[in-house]
Amino acid sequence: MKNDKTDIEELLEQGNTIQIHTQGYSMYPMFISGRDEAVIKQAVFADLKRGDVVLYRRKSGILVLHRIWKHKSDGFYMVGDNQTEIEGPLEDSQIKGVLLAFIRNGKYIETTQPFYRMLSRFWLFLRPFRNPIMKTAAGIKKVVQKIRRKER
Repeated sequence: MKNDKTDIEELLEQGNTIQIHTQGYSMYPMFISGRDEAVIKQAVFADLKRGDVVLYRRKSGILVLHRIWKHKSDGFYMVGDNQTEIEGPLEDSQIKGVLLAFIRNGKYIETTQPFYRMLSRFWLFLRPFRNPIMKTAAGIKKVVQKIRRKER
C-alpha cells in the first residue's frame, strides 16, 4: 500500500518540531513568501482554538497553513489572513500541526506572546472588512509612490 504522507507529516507524527519557509500570499501580512519561516509542532486537538494557525491537508492533497476561524461539531473552518472566504468543514484527521512560532528577519516570535494573540484576534474580527482595508492601503501606497516620484 502506498504511503501518501509527506516527510513533514511523518516528522510531526513522530513528535518533532519542524521549521519551514512559507510560500504564497494567503497568509499575508503575517507571512511574507520566501522571507518568513513557520515553526510547527504536532497538533493536539483539545488545545486548538479560534485564531490558531494550523497546517492541514486539503482533500486535493495540498498542505496549507491557515488560521482557525471556527470549530463546530462538523469540523474546523479555516481562513487565510489575506482571504475573506471561509474553508471547511475540515476533519480532525486533515490537521497535521499547529504554529508554535514564526521567524521574521531572524527574530523568533512565539504565538503565545500576548501582543501576537491580540493581533490575531483583531485580524479575525476584521475578516469581513479585509478587502476594503487592503484596497484602501494599496491606494494610499500608490498615492505616496506618485508623490515621491514627483519629488525626485
